[in-house]
Amino acid sequence: MKTQRHHAIRELLDTSTVTNQDELRRKLAGRGIHVTQATLSRDIRELKLLKGPAGYSLPLTDEEDELPDISSVLKDFGLEVRQAQNLLILLTTMGGAQPVAASIDSQDWTEVVGTLAGDNTVLIICPDNPRAEELRNRIEALIA
Repeated sequence: MKTQRHHAIRELLDTSTVTNQDELRRKLAGRGIHVTQATLSRDIRELKLLKGPAGYSLPLTDEEDELPDISSVLKDFGLEVRQAQNLLILLTTMGGAQPVAASIDSQDWTEVVGTLAGDNTVLIICPDNPRAEELRNRIEALIA
């Protein structure tokens, strides 16, 4: 079922615009594929779908491990970064938080314990205040 679902998602993205998860869920349901939000989120992550201002799109390359460069992702989506002790809040354009969080996670930076992404906000958890400040400075330089 998972393979069929992934195929249907790829086909939908090739033939139509899908702006959010709920729309994708409804389009899949129209094809007789009923999924929960959690399953759909997992599928989006596994398919490495990108979400930009126009909605979801398939990765540009077939290379599984290749993500866009962090500097280009932050230039495209990043707006502002704020520090609250060991936590960073990275504001992004609407729909930009997930690709930004995925890019940050792929960097394997020692300053990052983990990330959580909403629609336009990424929470970055750092191990301590000094490393959060170091990372904030790095992200600010990449956004500029």
